[in-house]
Amino acid sequence: MHILSFPEAATPAELLLQVRALQQEAWPSATPGDGQFNHDPALLPMSMLLMDDGTVMAALDILSKEITHTDRRYQAAGLSTVVTRKAVRGRGHGRQLVAAAHAAMAEAGFDIGLFTCDRPLQRFYESAGWQALPGTVLIGGTPETPFPSDQPGFDKVTMADFFSVKSKENRPSFHHSRIELYPGEIDKLW
Repeated sequence: MHILSFPEAATPAELLLQVRALQQEAWPSATPGDGQFNHDPALLPMSMLLMDDGTVMAALDILSKEITHTDRRYQAAGLSTVVTRKAVRGRGHGRQLVAAAHAAMAEAGFDIGLFTCDRPLQRFYESAGWQALPGTVLIGGTPETPFPSDQPGFDKVTMADFFSVKSKENRPSFHHSRIELYPGEIDKLW
């Protein structure tokens, strides 16, 4: 198995169709995936695919933007649309890809990796190098139409890791806080 990375817009069509089929398998919707792109291009989506002999076994996207938190600016990145082929779940493929994304974010020079996950997935992400931020809420959407991760009906945990010296020094400011992520109307909350 090996990992391929592409800007989302440069992902080969045959692989993008496989990814959309996996997403449809995990999150059925009224309209099946048509191979179109999922994310706001302003978030510089980077797709990572775990491949086995031409087949996408797991996929995820890394989204990024600058955020301001406690009057400091940070280059932030986060995971989105993490999915593993149903037939091979439980074999470590997703963990391998999530750990590779963690390493890629650190190597790319981001200050912080930051995203939410459903509470039952917290241990999975921790096993791939991420840490839960106690009491932290990400505010998605836009300033005009906020989309917080603690809204009714959500059971989310904020996961993170601190890559730069600046973010490590200011780590305590991220605990028990509300972080204005504001990725926009397309992604709402990565």
